[in-house]
Amino acid sequence: MISKVRARVLPAAQRRSLDELTQDLILSAGDTTSKRSAFWTMLTLSAVIAAGGVLTDSTATVIGAMIIAPLSTPIMGIALGSVQRRRTGSAVVVLLACLLVIAVGMVISVALPRDYDLLSNSQISSRTSPGLMDLIAALATGLAGAVALARRDVAAVLPGVAIAISLVPPLVVAGVCLGKLSGWLALGALALFVSNLFALVFAGMVVFASLGYAAEADRAAGRPAGRATAAMALLFVVVLVPLTANTVATLLLNVWTGRTKDAAQQWLADEPDASVTSVDANSRTLYVHVRVPGELPPVQSLLDRLEGRIPDGIPVVVDASRGRRIDAGEVGG
Repeated sequence: MISKVRARVLPAAQRRSLDELTQDLILSAGDTTSKRSAFWTMLTLSAVIAAGGVLTDSTATVIGAMIIAPLSTPIMGIALGSVQRRRTGSAVVVLLACLLVIAVGMVISVALPRDYDLLSNSQISSRTSPGLMDLIAALATGLAGAVALARRDVAAVLPGVAIAISLVPPLVVAGVCLGKLSGWLALGALALFVSNLFALVFAGMVVFASLGYAAEADRAAGRPAGRATAAMALLFVVVLVPLTANTVATLLLNVWTGRTKDAAQQWLADEPDASVTSVDANSRTLYVHVRVPGELPPVQSLLDRLEGRIPDGIPVVVDASRGRRIDAGEVGG
């Protein structure tokens, strides 16, 4: 059964060899000088482009940075090296790359005014509070990317994979936030990157192991199959534990956001035409967006309603917009 599924996902005619994958994903294999030169050049340029896109709040510019960013290559190299159970140096490359991109973000942050509101920038606010769907999308993207790398005929989807996974932009955002001394926002952006990183590594390990590259590496090295299985299980646990912890934290955040919205609706229940438009979590702060035609009721009553429903110590910000809702009717009615 497993062999049939494997044959459908990766037909023998389209299967890339382990040596080909190694040449593509491991910077320490083959012409290392050329590979490293191309990697660091493109990474630096993508970081500068992403920083420009973040500071100008330009989605198109950020997408351009995603397309040329080469950071997914050594991350998938970590996955391939894990299933081969050999040191490739990919983890060190990823660490140094992260530090470089964060440093670029910190340098670029000096262009922002001192009193700049970071959360008013959608490129920053959207990357400082990772949600469950971000994690699910990262896992699916990692699976798609690993399958595309293993096949000869679907390499054209790799730019789409680069757009779907967010790697360089959250690191740039973390650097910008650190440059503005907003530690909690920077931590939120780093959480998004780390969750994407572990999701990519986990998905890559699953695909590369399932498609037989682990067994191929073990046969080439003369390692017994039983020990290979045990080592792979240990590697999966090492990657899965932080991924699971991030998932649990995200689920809890979603629960607290829902409870806050319920409490806010009860808080405004006696106010005519008042409504809660949304509740967002950015970093460690809950933002309650409300619309009221008149004055807000005392906010202390909202905090009293939240006591015991969400953990103590979480800051709550109420963002109120003035105006009233008018049902205009139906067009042509």
